[in-house]
Amino acid sequence: MARVAIVTGGTRGIGAAISTALKGAGYDVAANYAGNDEAAAAFNKEAGIAVFKWDVSDYDSCVAGIAEVEAELGPVDILVNNAGITRDAMFHKLTKDKWDAVIDTNLSGLFNMTHPVWTGMRDRSFGRVINISSINGQKGQMGQVNYSAAKAGDLGFTKALAQEGARKGITVNAICPGYIATEMVKAVPQEVLEKSILPHIPVGRLGEPEEIARCVVFLASDDAGFITGATLTANGGQVMV
Repeated sequence: MARVAIVTGGTRGIGAAISTALKGAGYDVAANYAGNDEAAAAFNKEAGIAVFKWDVSDYDSCVAGIAEVEAELGPVDILVNNAGITRDAMFHKLTKDKWDAVIDTNLSGLFNMTHPVWTGMRDRSFGRVINISSINGQKGQMGQVNYSAAKAGDLGFTKALAQEGARKGITVNAICPGYIATEMVKAVPQEVLEKSILPHIPVGRLGEPEEIARCVVFLASDDAGFITGATLTANGGQVMV
């Protein structure tokens, strides 16, 4: 019987690539999304992957959504915490609402999703939790104090929880993508991309969503059972840690 994977924010961008790659690797995949019904329906039709709608910033919604997935597909073995938002502003203009929105989704969302599946993983002595952090959680980014703080918090969450899961067959790892060719990055003006972004990436190009997805597939596999508490940087050499 195929293992079951949930990918949050799994119908667009990096998340869609992760969902598709996991399906290709033989997993039963549930792709979560928060609000874009049209994009989710299109992804479901194209990829043949089940989609489920809930907001990862709300704990009760996560509990209910995970229960729905498990009723349809079975117990969750692999959790990919990919959902994330940005609410960028220079710190002196950063509002409490923008701070809370990003922290609630990008950091608290990890707790809200992982906590409901953790006991089951412990009981079955197997689990994979893969947290999608960011290069900006490693180096910081001007205008993204809220985002950088949340993504750095994801790394602390990963390292601490990995220690708790290790003896129970559960690995917890993080991936820090750099600049990836998603809709958001492609919307950056070409001049800005060529003058301010690409020169700082040693390999000289943006990453592809599928490159992050392949990292996830590896960390989800049995072959990665000795890797836990790790941060995999996939940024073309832009930041080396």
